[in-house]
Amino acid sequence: MPDIKHFTPDTALETVLRLFWRQGFATTGIQDIVTATGLNRSSLYATFGGKQELYRAALGRYLDQRSRPEFRRLAGGDRGLPAVAEFFESLVEARCVGEFARWGCLISNAHAGAEASDPEVRALLDRHHGELREALQRALGAARAQGQLADGVDLQSSAELLALLAYGVNLRSRAGTDASTLRATVRATLHALNGDPSV
Repeated sequence: MPDIKHFTPDTALETVLRLFWRQGFATTGIQDIVTATGLNRSSLYATFGGKQELYRAALGRYLDQRSRPEFRRLAGGDRGLPAVAEFFESLVEARCVGEFARWGCLISNAHAGAEASDPEVRALLDRHHGELREALQRALGAARAQGQLADGVDLQSSAELLALLAYGVNLRSRAGTDASTLRATVRATLHALNGDPSV
């Protein structure tokens, strides 16, 4: 008879995602995963594969369920710089307050770890970066159409700058930088794009 799963893979993967997110890939062992999920090793291996496969699946889930909805909100509509400001405010809030405070971002954490040497992980990180940069560039395009950008601002390089700022917020918050410092940095960056300190 076929083996019957007595657990929900989706729920187990969310547990594993949070474990990697909080602890990091290198310091999370299979026994940590077994303990956190309550599953035995054979069930884990049969469903997901080994630790590396689990990590890739967790990254994909994070991109789909956490990153992409934020990218869609950022790129949608025609609000321009207010949408960018809202994106960063939401980011700072998530990184500094509540359940996930000081966890950073699973994707940004992966950029800084040895796991990024895995070609499949690297491809996912590149895909995430491209989607983030595109969403920011769309928001900046709307800002230009509404006269919110200073003369001479290049949309592509500015979107890249803001993407790097997002990674910085993620990593510095994980290191304990307070929300007010991160917000001040975001305001200074938006001011440089706009020239208006009220943005």
